[in-house]
Formats: sequence, structure tokens, C-alpha cells
Amino acid sequence: MRTLVTGHLGYIGTVLVPMLLEAGHTVTGCDSDLYRNCTYEGGGKIAAVPNIGKDIRDLTLGDLAGFDAVLHLAALSNDPLSDLNVEVTYDINFRGSLHLAQLAKRAGVKRFLLASSCSNYGRAGDEMIDESAPLRPVTAYGRSKVWAEHGISNLGGDGFCPTYLRPATAYGLSPRLRFDIVLNNLVAWAMTTGKIYLKSDGSPWRPIVHIEDISRAFLAVLEASAESVFNQAFNVGQTSQNYRIREIAEIVAQVVPKCRVEYALDAGPDTRSYRVNFDKITKIVPAFKPQWDARRGAEQLYQAYCCSGLTLEEFEGPRYQRIGHIKKRLSEGAVDETLRATETVPPREPMMVNG
Repeated sequence: MRTLVTGHLGYIGTVLVPMLLEAGHTVTGCDSDLYRNCTYEGGGKIAAVPNIGKDIRDLTLGDLAGFDAVLHLAALSNDPLSDLNVEVTYDINFRGSLHLAQLAKRAGVKRFLLASSCSNYGRAGDEMIDESAPLRPVTAYGRSKVWAEHGISNLGGDGFCPTYLRPATAYGLSPRLRFDIVLNNLVAWAMTTGKIYLKSDGSPWRPIVHIEDISRAFLAVLEASAESVFNQAFNVGQTSQNYRIREIAEIVAQVVPKCRVEYALDAGPDTRSYRVNFDKITKIVPAFKPQWDARRGAEQLYQAYCCSGLTLEEFEGPRYQRIGHIKKRLSEGAVDETLRATETVPPREPMMVNG
């Protein structure tokens, strides 16, 4: 298929694009490259595919011409970052996503895959929940994703097939690595300080999933029949990979030598706690075959951090912390208050790959 991947230069996109190319799909990206200075050399190379280079809010009908599918990853993608400016979060994650879907349908795009989130479930407690559970987001990020799903679902039909993928909390190595997500963060703390530092009391439940498996889910859903995934939401992960945060810390302690668990002085319960069932995607999209678990992920990250000589200064600095990086770019004037880039994104030439 001729695919447009928004956010293709981000944490997940840089892992997904090579998978799409290897599977024989043609890929064009759309990314304002907000994180262009955040490349982690130990995470591998970024595939050079053509880039429209616009903010998704500024796309026009002509930008969507000729595509069979849109895989929409671009977003402000974590809770602290989404709280930095709530209205901008809603503008990008909700209104921007709806604008993109409307353009896609008008342009004759057949498939639209939205990167949503298990954060949509909010305060679910200890009960195991599936896609039929009420959506009770507790953050601007979660609300923006719920609203986007609802808005885009109204466009379904007349040859336009939207699908919503709700990944668990991501982890794993990427050319655009992030340290502001739980497993990546804990392994980095352990490796650079000898401590596994928990900012909550460790009691909340959190399902986690490797970004390679998230990418496999997007590919499998893209290649599934439209009838089987039309206007469907899919949790993305494995039911066996639900952990309490303190259990993730214990796994890290088993992988990283000579480290100990410490709790922040003001550590308390995190209001975001949910256990998620992932049976639906394995039943309806049997081509999705996840391959990672938390221990293997921790081992991958620890090995990469050791090989690159990761330092505490790097880990705590703004380069790999999304909110810190955005604040830095705002202070430099590289983005305006709406988070639109004030610099022109240089075009990327396509790499010589068949597909």
C-alpha cells in the first residue's frame, strides 16, 4: 500500500517505518521534526523516506492525494507534556487528528489507523478491562485521545475504514529514544546511579509493550481485511504483561547489577492504574504476534545504555525528556506558543528500498 505515516520521525515511527518498508509498503512521512536534536545513536539509523514536513494541523487536501492508508502517530504523547498547555494538546491530538481524518476521507484514503492509548481507561483499579470498558481518562492526553476516537468514528463508512489502536505504555530502544516512560526510565536510573527511583508508591497497575510489538500491531491491522477492523478499537499488548510499577522495578533490579529500589520522599499512589486484557487483537488480527516481555526489554535497554556510555547528565537533560525538550525549544524560539516550528523542516530523500 501507499502509506502516509504521521510522526514517522518520533519514538515509535522510527521503528515502524522500516517494518513497513520491509513488508513491501511505500512510505511517505509527515513530521515537523520537533525532536530533530534528540537522536540516540545507540538506537539505530532513521530510514530516510520522503517527508511532507508539515504540522498535521496545517495539512491540505492535496497533501493526502494518492495514499491508500494513513497511520497517524503524530501527537503530544505523554501526560506531563499534555498538561504543559492543555488547549494546544486538544488542538493537536483531537482537532488536528479529526482534521487529518476528514482530509483523508475526502482524498479517497481507504484505511486510517489512529494511535490511541490505554490511558483512555484512566482510573480502572485492579479489575481487568477490555475494549468494552468505560473510557474515564484523567489527563488531557487521555481526553484528547478519547475525543479523537469518537470524532473519527463518525466518519467511518463510504469506503473509509478507521481503526483505533490503544497501546499499553511503551518501552524499548529507538533512534528517537525517550526516558520519560517507565521501563526506559527505571533502567536508566539503575544504570547511571545504582538506584531504581520510583516517583509513586509502586502500587499502580500498568500494562507495558515494546515499540517493536506496537509496530507489528500497526502492520498487522493495516494488512487485515477492512471488514474485520472497521471502526474497531484494539488494545495493543499482551495480557501477561500487566505489572505493578514495583514489579517492573524488581525486574530491572534483576537485570542491572548492584542497584536498589528507592522511593521519592513524596511518593504516593498514581491515579492512573489499569489492568488491560489484550485478547481481542490476537483473536481478530491473528497476524499480530508480539515477541517481547519486560525482562527482555530491560536487558535490551541496559545493553544499549552500557554500549553508549549513558551518563546521568544525558539521562536527566532535556534531549531525551519530551517536556524538557519542548520547554527548551520554546525558550529558544524554535517553536511558537502553539508548538508550530518556526524553522523550515528540510526535505528527506527516499532511501533505496523496494516497496
